[in-house]
Amino acid sequence: MNTVFIAGHARLPSGMAAKSIYETLTITAEIDKKYGVIVTTSCTLATMHGREFIEQLLKGYSLKDGIEQPVHAIRDHYLGKAGSAIESAIKDLYKQYEAYSAGKEM
Repeated sequence: MNTVFIAGHARLPSGMAAKSIYETLTITAEIDKKYGVIVTTSCTLATMHGREFIEQLLKGYSLKDGIEQPVHAIRDHYLGKAGSAIESAIKDLYKQYEAYSAGKEM
């Protein structure tokens, strides 16, 4: 298999529909092992439209280039209450990716 599955988590703000189901927002990503490119993602936003929107925003970014571009894409294009939680979950996902990458090089 040429991909790895990684998850990032963040606490949801109060007043969100998803908070009645989940305490945290989770973003999962299938990432190409060689190039670090996000192949597909999923998240625990309440609506399918929101989940698909986040996938469209993140798909195709290479985590080898850092996390700044995906974070800016969220800031520029996602204007919902969960924006800061999505940003935090992406940063957590990136931290997990860095740990995975560091472990591979040993």
